[in-house]
Amino acid sequence: MGYGIKLTDEQWYALDRLRFSMSSADVFRNCLIILMSHSKDTVASIAQRLGCSRDTVLRVRKLYRQGGVAALRPIKPPGRPGRATPEFLQAMGQAVQTNPLTLGYGFSNWSVVRLAEHLAQTTGLRFSDDQLRRLLHREEFSVQRPKHTMKGKRDEAAYHQAQKELQVLKKKRCGKTPPKP
Repeated sequence: MGYGIKLTDEQWYALDRLRFSMSSADVFRNCLIILMSHSKDTVASIAQRLGCSRDTVLRVRKLYRQGGVAALRPIKPPGRPGRATPEFLQAMGQAVQTNPLTLGYGFSNWSVVRLAEHLAQTTGLRFSDDQLRRLLHREEFSVQRPKHTMKGKRDEAAYHQAQKELQVLKKKRCGKTPPKP
């Protein structure tokens, strides 16, 4: 049986360089398929040794014959385009960076649910909470829960006095008497 693919020295070295320069396992496997095809290995033996199907070996060999080394890199399959338009992403970015109080809302922090509702009203596009979180992450915004404190909304002096009194009460309950000031 003849060669599956006959390679020149230059082609062989180009495949070898590509194989070790890429971090993709698919590219590594595809390069190996072509190199093994040059070494008089059969389609069945290549498939068995690499743990792939015969169809994969035949497909990769066909791709290489048609497009050379560049064809061994897998292409991302086309999918449905996203619904998040650049205008929506811009509106989302502006909304996230704006205090909700200035927009007339009765809260000071955005939640994903509130942001989704606001964006649905302003842009006409509605996304699920999970999808909006992914879009925020993609646009490098951090989604976190706010820590609600009363700091700044309470009388700090009275708060600290109450904390001291609470400590005294706890110590009395345990039978320990606090030192007198």
